[in-house]
This record gives sequence, C-alpha cells and structure tokens, in this order.
Amino acid sequence: MARVLPQQRLLLELLVVSGDFAVPSPNGETLLWRTLKECKESGYLKMREISPGIHRVSITPKGRLQTG
Repeated sequence: MARVLPQQRLLLELLVVSGDFAVPSPNGETLLWRTLKECKESGYLKMREISPGIHRVSITPKGRLQTG
C-alpha cells in the first residue's frame, strides 16, 4: 500500500471534518490541485463539476481509511 503524503492526509482530514466542499477550476498548477489529482488517482476522493468552473470534492471510503 502506498504511503499517504502529509498534504494528502491534511486534505483528507479536512474532508472528514467539513464534509464535501467546492473548489474552483484550476488556474495553473497549484499545490491544492496537484494534491486533489493525486488523491483522486489513488481513489481517496471523487470530484464532479457541479457548475461551470466549480468542482465538488467528496471523500471515498478508501480515503476515510487513510485518516484513521
């Protein structure tokens, strides 16, 4: 099993505490978007565009396991 990086763990813990959140579409390559993509590729979260330029981020059961 791959080790969860500190920034990934922080993002996942934020999702556990706050629930789903919305983020604007990427404007360049930011740390937030790199971390979101890494977590999505690992199956820790899912993202869905809810309106033009706004994405909903939700934690998956696999992502919840990484915070425990």
